[in-house]
Amino acid sequence: MTALLSIGEFATVTHLSVKTLRHYHDAELLAPEHVDAHSGYRYYSTDQIPSAQIIRRFRDLDMPVRDIARLLAADVDERAALISDHLARLERRLAATAEAVGALQRLLAPDQPRLQVVHRRDPARRVTAVSGEVDSAEILDWYAAAMAEIDAAAAAAGARPVGPPGGRYDNALFTHGSGRATVFLPTDADVRVGRAHPLELPSRELALTVHHGPHDDIDVTYGALGTHLAEHALVVAGPVHETYLVGPRDTDERSVWRTEIGWPVFTTTPGTAAATAVGPCSTPVSPGGRDRAQ
Repeated sequence: MTALLSIGEFATVTHLSVKTLRHYHDAELLAPEHVDAHSGYRYYSTDQIPSAQIIRRFRDLDMPVRDIARLLAADVDERAALISDHLARLERRLAATAEAVGALQRLLAPDQPRLQVVHRRDPARRVTAVSGEVDSAEILDWYAAAMAEIDAAAAAAGARPVGPPGGRYDNALFTHGSGRATVFLPTDADVRVGRAHPLELPSRELALTVHHGPHDDIDVTYGALGTHLAEHALVVAGPVHETYLVGPRDTDERSVWRTEIGWPVFTTTPGTAAATAVGPCSTPVSPGGRDRAQ
């Protein structure tokens, strides 16, 4: 026999608070069996207890309310797909948390690794590129779309990559939250498809270092490079240079990723500079140095 429970009684047996039950009613996730027309009191059926328990389990797993509503109304196949999608989100969040913990542990390490900085003049070269004015909050999505477009355009034109991809990012992206970004791929022939176009990169003198591993703590490497430049070189205006020597395009093994960071400089002493210790810093993370489909 089905019985009706007051909202307080239903909260007790389902371990969902009265406030939560009211929210689920407003969100059309779990409506009361009956609402008294005069008092407005909500009453729930004992038949609703299993649904409430399912909702609580999925909310404990941080599934959004709208997805739970779809889950309860879905057939078996759609239900499995929704659960799989949420599991993938949890796995990505777990991986990001693990990387953040690792980055903090490296910052707290008493003996920081030493950073090798070299000065090098890069020759002028011709590449296939996509450029645009970008907000820093959108740089990751913009990068992924631009690189995918370059790959597709090169393939359509029959051009082959002859070097690793890279990027040039105006300082305004760091200082003002928006600016010009260019991503490119060296190819053996000119490509003109959609936004992809040939671009002549001028010769530049750069101070360079290599960031090893995942990009979550690339700001530490940027900070160490900035410290070195302040002490040893004259920084000149120009975009930040990044070259993705090894990245997600090459392997899913994040520990072997290598990102070369270059800063335009003017020096009178060529060659390899003295090693500089990597330490904590507040330098912004480069828009070219986050997880992307490189």
